[in-house]
Amino acid sequence: MQFTIFVYEPPHDFDARSDPGRAAPYWGAWTAYAQALVEAGVMVSGNGLQQPGAAATLRLRDGQRLVQDGPYADTKEQLGGYFVIDVPDLDAALDWAARCPGAPTGVIEVRPVLPMAPS
Repeated sequence: MQFTIFVYEPPHDFDARSDPGRAAPYWGAWTAYAQALVEAGVMVSGNGLQQPGAAATLRLRDGQRLVQDGPYADTKEQLGGYFVIDVPDLDAALDWAARCPGAPTGVIEVRPVLPMAPS
């Protein structure tokens, strides 16, 4: 069964990505985590996302596009990336989520993937 692990990071963690003193340990932890998923044979896909300020939010109202700079929600933690994994059940997905480098400082959401209906 496929699950998506959504990683919500606080600004401090986003800043670590490009901070010369913190970037190496930050990226090293994520590289090790992704490698562990691959080696366990559970990794389906995943990507990190750029800073929340790079986002654009779209709403359609009366056929008109309303575009707002920034993320949908203005919260302390913002979506920083995701992993799609294929594991037997929710407990296994939660085990992998608990190992995520973002867990100690951010929020990790685990959600089952909804299979697309055949066309």
